[in-house]
Amino acid sequence: MEDGKDPTAITTVISRPNQSRALPQRLIQLLALFLILCFTVSLFSIYMIRKTGVVTTVTTAIPILQPCIQEINNLDRWITPRSNLIHTMSDKELFWRASFVPQVKRYPFARVPKIAFMFLTIGPLPLAPLWERYFKGYESLYSIYIHSLPSYEPRFPSTSVFYNRQIPSQIAEWGRMSICDAERRLLANALLDISNEYFILVSESCIPLYNFTTIYHYITQSKYSFMGSFDDPGPYGRGRYDPNMLPEVNISQWRKGSQWFEVNRKLASIIISDVTYHPKFSEFCRPPCYVDEHYFPTLLAIRAQNLLANRSLTWVDWSRGGAHPATFGANDITEAFMNKLHEGRECLYNDEPSFVCYLFARKFAPSTLQQLLLFAPEFLGY
Repeated sequence: MEDGKDPTAITTVISRPNQSRALPQRLIQLLALFLILCFTVSLFSIYMIRKTGVVTTVTTAIPILQPCIQEINNLDRWITPRSNLIHTMSDKELFWRASFVPQVKRYPFARVPKIAFMFLTIGPLPLAPLWERYFKGYESLYSIYIHSLPSYEPRFPSTSVFYNRQIPSQIAEWGRMSICDAERRLLANALLDISNEYFILVSESCIPLYNFTTIYHYITQSKYSFMGSFDDPGPYGRGRYDPNMLPEVNISQWRKGSQWFEVNRKLASIIISDVTYHPKFSEFCRPPCYVDEHYFPTLLAIRAQNLLANRSLTWVDWSRGGAHPATFGANDITEAFMNKLHEGRECLYNDEPSFVCYLFARKFAPSTLQQLLLFAPEFLGY
């Protein structure tokens, strides 16, 4: 007062430090109040979610909002065949996957049994135009699989029945286990299509002797699968047996048959699932023991003899002699020859006598194509 200072100003100056100390306390109180409010809202939200089921609603909305990343999880995933047969599975993985067998025998969908035509080839299919004519109009009743040399690159047009039907292949040598492995590979890839019920092995030199409906009816109505499996006591049968096959295979179980076969789904599963006999045949059946003539016939004679017709459906001509059957050229394809393909046959079909014994024939050279196309409508029915 003596110095002429305003006492109000002094009071204001003195009170400011007290206000600055009180401010943080108010912020702490507000923050605590906010946290309490958030906690209360959270508890209320949890209660409402449990009460009203909001989570279920949100979850069911996710597939609608994100269809592009949703997997197909219905039955179609298991029964729709793949359009492209290329995959990265090893043989071990492939055989394991193909060995899956449904335990419920009644199918939960309208299954139409298909025939899998398995082409074991070196490369091209020179008789493809004849096969194209044979298959035309029956797309729902067959499927095609091709095993060729790995280096071969097929060039079928997109309109061809052979387009994209190549499976992952490996080198296969005649008379060696690699040829049987190629056949098992074909079977395993075909087994991945649940609608394939019958499996026919053919080569690039094979032709069908009847139209598709005749062959389809013959195979699907048969009580047996068609694989030769007989006991040959001579040097080319039992003479090829190695005692090292014991104890898995004794000489009385040793069988012989044609390489070209037709089997049903049950027998195909037995062949690709085998881990007992394969090592024995691989090690102890080598030329002059030709494993493609003994492995499958012996395996199925042991495992399912009662399901075999004990004959092949593929006709070949051994009359010219030699280690291989005759190969027919363009000059061989005459009317007399075409008639010969259907004559002089007698066999058992479903335990009854039949004159239709062979459905396919080989070996036809590429030069026979035009003549076969010419005679097919009259003599082959397609």
